[in-house]
Amino acid sequence: MNLELLFQLLVNGLIVGALYGVVAMSFVLIYKASRIVNFAQGEFLLIGAWTCWWLLTSWQLPFWIGFPITLAFMLVFGVLLQVVVLRPMIGEPIISVIMVTIGLSIVFQALMKWIFGVFAKPFPRIFESQTMSVLGLEVQTVYVASLVISLLIMAGFGWFFKYSKMGLAMRATAFDQQVAQSLGISVRQVFAMSWAISAMVSAVAGVTVGVVNGVSSALSFFGIKVFPAVILGGLDSIVGAVIGGLIVGLLENVAHFVDSQWLNWGNMYEVAPFYVLIIILMIKPYGLFGTKDIERV
Repeated sequence: MNLELLFQLLVNGLIVGALYGVVAMSFVLIYKASRIVNFAQGEFLLIGAWTCWWLLTSWQLPFWIGFPITLAFMLVFGVLLQVVVLRPMIGEPIISVIMVTIGLSIVFQALMKWIFGVFAKPFPRIFESQTMSVLGLEVQTVYVASLVISLLIMAGFGWFFKYSKMGLAMRATAFDQQVAQSLGISVRQVFAMSWAISAMVSAVAGVTVGVVNGVSSALSFFGIKVFPAVILGGLDSIVGAVIGGLIVGLLENVAHFVDSQWLNWGNMYEVAPFYVLIIILMIKPYGLFGTKDIERV
């Protein structure tokens, strides 16, 4: 058994898992506010990554300017998407709204291919040193930076929902939309802000993965990989999303280690989280931290 490789993969799993947790929180944020599962979440990563890449390559902006502009663009993009496309769907059956998000996913995917092409394109060099030593292991600098950013985002979410006026309004809306509206909370504003924050946070993950692997349409698959983390932690639990992301990140890398050392099946890295997801949902249908919805007939 190669213990050094196992330790390396566990560290990588925690770092990538934190990134999964951030994207999973974006899933949960939209679901808690509007009860909509956004199947275009992966495309938010893709659009954010391509926007940042375009600013850095076509406009020759430094990363420390291009990245904040990307986040601001995604914030506005999320608001406009909710107002123009999804707000008219308020009151329609949930399945109709979900089908709209699937349609948006297909449209955004095709649009990005039409504008930027189908081949992966590398990001300009951002850090002087591509790797750094962590606990004696060589880890990509962008992953370490993403871990720090992920932790800051998680702490920011915690503060936002506990102390800010909009965060408290979102919690009230998630609990009961009619009660929140009777208290003077603008539910439409909450919906728009939840989509805006979700798009902006997803762009952080998109840029991070794009810096490591290059930007291509494959980035949108990241949203599907995060979905097991969302269901695993509980579809309406922010804490569950973080823990689910960490679990999925570790599972992927442990499965990769087991497969490379003994099984040699070649695909355990991709499918292991889904196997565990099925097993856990058979035991806890609402996920590890999801709210049980008991209906009496």
